[in-house]
Amino acid sequence: MERAHDAVEMLDRPAPFADLSQSLDDIARLNAFFGGARLTLRHVKRLVADLPRDRRVTVLDVGTGGGDIPRALVRWARRAGRSIRVFALDRDGETLRAAALRMAGYPEITLIRGDALALPVQPRSVDVAISALVLHHLPPAEAAVSLAEMDRVARRGLVANDLFRSRLAHAVVWLTTRLLARNRMSRHDGPMSVRRAYTLPEVESLARRADLVDVRVHRYAWAFRLCAVRTRT
Repeated sequence: MERAHDAVEMLDRPAPFADLSQSLDDIARLNAFFGGARLTLRHVKRLVADLPRDRRVTVLDVGTGGGDIPRALVRWARRAGRSIRVFALDRDGETLRAAALRMAGYPEITLIRGDALALPVQPRSVDVAISALVLHHLPPAEAAVSLAEMDRVARRGLVANDLFRSRLAHAVVWLTTRLLARNRMSRHDGPMSVRRAYTLPEVESLARRADLVDVRVHRYAWAFRLCAVRTRT
């Protein structure tokens, strides 16, 4: 399956707030169903495992959407008895407004408006930079810049989690969105996201373009996900 590089998802366009909000809830539900959020958490926990337990963990989530992964990170930290601060960044003001409605009871999360291609964050100022379902929205040159920016701001490492492109992934996501998604945007964007996604060799190429030669790309066939992970030493 060739990449649909010219396709545009409905979530990338202005949309009524009710549709946007419902679509973000669909994404969170599908993230949980396929295990995508758990994969990000697994890698973040590994990256910070050797930090002193009395030291606050800091995470930047690039392209946070509805903020489901920041909330999952906070719930993990509370269970583990760890202090955490999560900066949840998105470029779209309406998306951040929707995320803010879901943040009651999560004072550990700070919402920030900013661009994945020019993160408003100082170098090495957070422990881990993460993104989920962001890379496929970007053309190759911009995706490489986004990875480089995540690496610039992170002390411990980065985790970029996204779908991978295949005919099977497209078929399964098409069916799942018909069964589980409540919003028309999600039913359109889910399969389109797979068509826009990168393959494992393509993500490795993006990392090389970003001069991140030691990035390891993990493929999780059961979740139709790739995780590009860099551990800084």
